[in-house]
Amino acid sequence: MSGGMSGTDGAGDAGGGGRAGRAGRRGCWQLEGQVAVVTGAARGVGELLARKLSARGAKVALVGLEPEELERVAGRLHGECGHWYADVTDATAMARVAAEVEQRFGRVDIVVANAGVASGGPFADSDPDAWRRVIEVNLIGGAVTARAFLPALGRGRGYFLQIASLAAMAPAPMMTAYAASKSGVEAFAHSLRGEVAHRGIRVGVGYLSWTDTDMVRGADRDAVMRELRRGLPWPANRTYPLGPAVDRLVSGIERRAPHLYAQWWLRGAQGVRGYLPGVIAAAGRREMRRFEPRLKGVSRGLMGAGGAADERDRTLRN
Repeated sequence: MSGGMSGTDGAGDAGGGGRAGRAGRRGCWQLEGQVAVVTGAARGVGELLARKLSARGAKVALVGLEPEELERVAGRLHGECGHWYADVTDATAMARVAAEVEQRFGRVDIVVANAGVASGGPFADSDPDAWRRVIEVNLIGGAVTARAFLPALGRGRGYFLQIASLAAMAPAPMMTAYAASKSGVEAFAHSLRGEVAHRGIRVGVGYLSWTDTDMVRGADRDAVMRELRRGLPWPANRTYPLGPAVDRLVSGIERRAPHLYAQWWLRGAQGVRGYLPGVIAAAGRREMRRFEPRLKGVSRGLMGAGGAADERDRTLRN
């Protein structure tokens, strides 16, 4: 369902001039004139990514659940853009968005499956609906997004980027739904890469550690979650600024990279990830025993402003 459009109306010549080719830097693609779709674009990583892609000359399609916020983001972009209201778990809605985006701009070159939510707390006491919703938005939503846009990406040798997380490498206690979903999207993207490479479609996985977004700030409002995170070993216990993280993602998109690391040390973590679950389990045993008397007070709902928006939207639609 289209939530509106903004920017100059260049739909008539969006497909003219052929595909944007290689840029001056070796191995990089020129973003000028490329059409990029970003889900979860109303705030956080999605918003800033859309702004930075637009600043480099891309035409951007914003997709999300908050039409007013999407319109605000669109108003800050540099060039032609549009915004669409859609739940990424709704296959019919996303197929319609994909068709409308391609009709509007003439092509689709880049799709970033960024939409995501999180919940925390002990699994045994978790809210089953919130737990399931994290899996639906993060994992199923990424797959629905890919299914909707793969035909357009195949027509132009495009690039699909799935946003994952440090949680895919190092699943931490109290984050079972989020860790399961991000491990799932990582495996999904790796599997998909082998299926579509012969069609000229490239697939990337983006990894982020704790980054200064509404979601992370929402998690930090809970004292137990905040203390548990700060007890992680350096550098995983830090919150990293959003700007440099997104700059790294944009650089990876320009290279059509198979792996993108929003923080410098995540690349090194890949090499030792086989050891991380054992280390985390040992530390988790100690920490969970320490926090057990306080666990009943941990919030069970979706975290942050994005989680609240998801819950409002589902309430209104149901």
